[in-house]
Amino acid sequence: MAATLVKHHNTPPFTDHKDLHNVIDATQLGDVPWQCFSAQYTGEQPEVVPPWMDEEFEVWYRDPCAMAHNILANPTYKDKIDYDTILQDPETHGSALIPIILGSDKTTVSVGTGNNEYYPLYASIGNVCNNIRCMHHDALVIISFLTIPKTDKTHSKDDLFRIFCCQLFHSSLSMILSSLKPVMTEYEVVHCGDGHFWCIIYSLGPYIMDYEEQLVLSCIVKHWCLKCIAVRTNLDGDATYHTHKFTDFLINELHVDVLWDEFGLIGDLIMTDIHELLSFDLLHQLIKGAFKDHLIDWVAKYLKAMHGTKWSEEIMSNIDHRVAAAPSFSGLRCFPQGRNFKQWTGDDSKALMKVFLPAIEGHVPQDMVHAFRALLEFCYLVQHNVITEDTLIQIQDALGHFHRYHTIFENVVPTFSLPRQHSMVHYVDMIKLFGAPNRLCSSITESKHIKAVKEPWQWSNRHNALGQMLVTNQHLDKLTASHADFDAQGMLTGTILSIAALAHEVAYFLFSQLNPDDACNPKDIPAASLPQHEGKLQVFNSAAATFYAPSDLSGIGGMRHEHIRACPLWQNEYPHNDCMFINTDSDAEGMQGLEVVRVICFFSFKHNWEVYPCALIQWFEKIGDCPDEDTGMWMVTPSFHEDGLRNLAVIHIETVFHAAHLIAIYSSEYIPHSLKFYHSLDTFSLFYVNKYTDHHAFEIAS
Repeated sequence: MAATLVKHHNTPPFTDHKDLHNVIDATQLGDVPWQCFSAQYTGEQPEVVPPWMDEEFEVWYRDPCAMAHNILANPTYKDKIDYDTILQDPETHGSALIPIILGSDKTTVSVGTGNNEYYPLYASIGNVCNNIRCMHHDALVIISFLTIPKTDKTHSKDDLFRIFCCQLFHSSLSMILSSLKPVMTEYEVVHCGDGHFWCIIYSLGPYIMDYEEQLVLSCIVKHWCLKCIAVRTNLDGDATYHTHKFTDFLINELHVDVLWDEFGLIGDLIMTDIHELLSFDLLHQLIKGAFKDHLIDWVAKYLKAMHGTKWSEEIMSNIDHRVAAAPSFSGLRCFPQGRNFKQWTGDDSKALMKVFLPAIEGHVPQDMVHAFRALLEFCYLVQHNVITEDTLIQIQDALGHFHRYHTIFENVVPTFSLPRQHSMVHYVDMIKLFGAPNRLCSSITESKHIKAVKEPWQWSNRHNALGQMLVTNQHLDKLTASHADFDAQGMLTGTILSIAALAHEVAYFLFSQLNPDDACNPKDIPAASLPQHEGKLQVFNSAAATFYAPSDLSGIGGMRHEHIRACPLWQNEYPHNDCMFINTDSDAEGMQGLEVVRVICFFSFKHNWEVYPCALIQWFEKIGDCPDEDTGMWMVTPSFHEDGLRNLAVIHIETVFHAAHLIAIYSSEYIPHSLKFYHSLDTFSLFYVNKYTDHHAFEIAS
């Protein structure tokens, strides 16, 4: 960049990467620092102490409460968040309920190194619209790198080590989420992206993870259902849901061995009732589980049982050819070799679902085709972004058809009692509880691995990579928050620093400067007839105003000097855009000849060798034609066009008369403690023009 700017006698915004990192480090937007705690085994030790018992395990995490604040404050989501208010609890009546969605999923960054496994924990809020989370926006954030205890092969399968790993997982979650607990009963006031302050109450929402990790979270034995107490040998039989009361009763009355064998409960680990919060998992339960791992595998077993090994292989080869021969289509993955590749991804399974049913038709019985059709219909119905009562009826019908037709496989598979497939019977109830499943799928967390884990690991020097990955994630969050803030203020799009829009304002300004006696409104003149400026703009962060103010403690001769600032990041903390009086009629007295504006930026440019110092401003409108009777101060409100865009203009710096101070009209509203001074001009819509800032303001604003 420096090389390309030399010929223009200019320099890049940053001298080097260190300068760039220093600027990011100083940015406060989106900053949630990493914290760390250590955990260690504290139970009884055997005579020969395994190494893991003496080891300390570090867990790095960020405050989930602060991360939720950042999501809520993101102006990008201002129209994409639903604020459901609490009605029944009198203590929190009217507060917005914010369910915290969690998701954890181990991932491998490289197979070529030793310690290549990480265990990220993600968080989101349940109020964000489906499309935002599904589009992998930053509504899902990483809040922790959980520790993965390791030991030698001699002790890796010990019951004590297994129990310790589960206890460490639960204890880590308890520590990480501890900041949410006080705000689950007493509300806090949060400034949200829609510009309003909301009373917020947090709750724990659904937890996204695959079956193997759900077992650890729920303390359920493998091959048992996570949601109900159905016997593992007949999962689809009638069974009631797990409840905290029933689980406590079993733990108090039965031995841990009985709990394990007859109820699928790990009695010495159960710490809380999490069963209701375990969410569906479209990717692992339906797409990878019921479809790929179950039905496709069952087709091969059925063909082998019916036709023998040789002929069944011929049929499967033909099915692969059919899959490979599927016509190309936009977004459809091709399978040149059919199903014959070693490592399946979620996208592979999703793509195969689109072409597999026609490929088996004619090779398998009609009931088998019906079973596949019912499963596919179920999968696509539950993936709808909006699910209605009619959709729920269709989902139940598809599930009924699947259970009716999939019995054709009963002679070739040992059991239908498979937890991932059984989970389908709970989908309707979970949809009623959590909403559409497509926003809670583990494919969302797996996609997040790329930005939060894999790319930061690749950017590290691979030595003690975790520390570097933490910093990278913190930098990325700050940049994302800054980008959203710049965009909300119009600095990236819209009318503020948009080249096309600002060019129009400059053109209007140039016309008025070059034609001072023309009474026409420049905006009524065709754009092609306006003077055009194609040169560079030089932007300034402040302008100095010097004026005569003998009543103030001024300098020699009663002259006063003050700065009016338009700085995008003042003291590396917040934007600083002052207000000022503009002289619009020098013959009128006081406020009758002045207007109040807010400066967006100061800049200058050359046209025909003449320098024009200017300011891009937003107009304020006066409320009434005289000051308020009670306070004696004029009242103003920000000016907007009919389309909601701010009413902006370019003015000559010579029209600036004085800095103006505005105070919000609070009426009878209570102001939350979290309101900062730099929020006011963007938060409120009615203001007093404060004439008490100095003697000069008192004279002109009375």
